[in-house]
Amino acid sequence: MYAVPLAPDAELRPLEPWQAEEFLAHMDRAREGIDPFIPFAARNTDLDSARATLQGYADRQAQDTGRIYGIWLDGVLVGGVMFVHFDAAAGNCEIGVWSEPAGQGRGLVTAAVRRLLGYAFEERGMLRAEWWSSTRNERSRAVAQRVGMTLDGTLRSYYPHNGIRHDKEIWSMLAAEWPGH
Repeated sequence: MYAVPLAPDAELRPLEPWQAEEFLAHMDRAREGIDPFIPFAARNTDLDSARATLQGYADRQAQDTGRIYGIWLDGVLVGGVMFVHFDAAAGNCEIGVWSEPAGQGRGLVTAAVRRLLGYAFEERGMLRAEWWSSTRNERSRAVAQRVGMTLDGTLRSYYPHNGIRHDKEIWSMLAAEWPGH
């Protein structure tokens, strides 16, 4: 196993199926803040569904089409980042994030996203990284802006969630825009 430091008291590590119980406890703490924008937390309500989510990402990692990482603060899982989509052949990926209140306001999600962007562009040779977010999710938009992404546009009334049709912003960064290039 490996851990990447994000701050003196925080690290980024792979999230794996054997951690389903810890992941579920985290989802229970994070659900209220996540659920207004994405169905991720609503799908993880018991041990079987949490295990299935993590196993799905383990399978996607084995196929090189996605992966998931947790953010631990003082040894407690407080958030995470993932490659929602990862298409090495096309050179495109999408990054997603979430956090419970204990992990917010410390720059941990932003630091983790920078790690994923570095991996995508520097190690894997990706050409484009995307960030899809509800226009109502100001915290998500702020992370995209902090890492230097560009707003490509808004898909109006793109998806229904919790009885509301959400507009979806699409942000992106090209390899040539990454500071490492």
